[in-house]
Amino acid sequence: MPLHVTDYTWTQTDSAVHITVPLKGAKPGQVDIVSTDEYLKVNFPPFLFEAFLFEPVDDDRSTAKVGNGVAVFSLPKKTSRLWDNLVLSTNDKAKKKEIREKALEKHQQKLSSQSKQKAEKQQAEKKYALKTMMKLEKEGRDRIQQMKDAEREKTTTELAAWQLRQKQEAEAENQPRGIRPPPQGGRAGSREEGRTPVKRGQRKQAEPPPPRPGGNIQISFTPRVFPTALRESRLPEEEEWLRKQAEARRSVISAAEELQDLREEERNPDWLKDKGECFGTGDFQGAVNAYSLALRLNPQLPALFSNRAACHLKLRNLHKAIQDASKALELLTPAVPANAAARARAAVRRGSAFCELQLYAEGLLDYEAALRIDPQNEALRADAQRIRAIIQGSAANQDAERGGS
Repeated sequence: MPLHVTDYTWTQTDSAVHITVPLKGAKPGQVDIVSTDEYLKVNFPPFLFEAFLFEPVDDDRSTAKVGNGVAVFSLPKKTSRLWDNLVLSTNDKAKKKEIREKALEKHQQKLSSQSKQKAEKQQAEKKYALKTMMKLEKEGRDRIQQMKDAEREKTTTELAAWQLRQKQEAEAENQPRGIRPPPQGGRAGSREEGRTPVKRGQRKQAEPPPPRPGGNIQISFTPRVFPTALRESRLPEEEEWLRKQAEARRSVISAAEELQDLREEERNPDWLKDKGECFGTGDFQGAVNAYSLALRLNPQLPALFSNRAACHLKLRNLHKAIQDASKALELLTPAVPANAAARARAAVRRGSAFCELQLYAEGLLDYEAALRIDPQNEALRADAQRIRAIIQGSAANQDAERGGS
């Protein structure tokens, strides 16, 4: 049975009615509104506001605004005059039912029409986009064809000129020799002193260039980020880890621009991470605040989530500790030697939070994951053994209780 809203307010002028309905803490996405010329319904379970309007209104020009905890309606009147009441004063249930059914039917028709118009608009936009794309592709093909035609024409012209030049040279060689005038400053048939006669069809060979001087080129190799040998490393995972780290550093720039009111050092996530040193002094809430601000600047830095999880553990915010440790483990992928220690710390912190919540099976899984990363850690091994003993003891007690019953 819905709870009817009665603490609404309304005002009117000669031309319009304004209604304000409190939403009782409901979010805008949870509010369902049905509005026609004679009926208005605002449904946000378990509350319901329903109004059978005193006179018809212009539904096409009506507006509704939802926000700040209220829904405000502006309903233009079809007849310009003041109403005696906002709603009908009749108690005729049959008439109200008829008005309600007509309103719902009209509302469904309106929604169907809007959906159809939206689909037609999307179809028209798709057609326009396809047509524009085809036009651009055609223009591109035409432009490439013009370039090809121009290049072909240029090549044809150059080839014709070369053929004409070859033909002229051949004709000049095939002409009969006549008496040629002697060169100026000498007698006929004389040659310049020191010039070697060149036979017909031969060309003087150019002197080859001298050999280049020798030299040494210094080559230096970029050192590998990971110390493991290449044959033993997992190169794709390591490259993926380096790429994620680079993206995290780039994201700091855009986030810092949104927080211009902070001091220069406060816009540096590494500085804020160091401010988390108040964890060592026992100011766990201060450390949480520093890590939270650093995460606003760089939400891709797993160390911030892991360190904040440790602070939440101290403050007994166990569910938040699990969330932060899980986020740190999510960001610490792919698993490579460079982030092994960080993965082990995050797993232990999440396992500790599970154990504090008496979820020992989940906590043991995290401790065993940390042991697989650091199998030589005796403290981790001892903690995991204690958790197993607790689980086995609980199971034994349950079996004893079942046997006694």
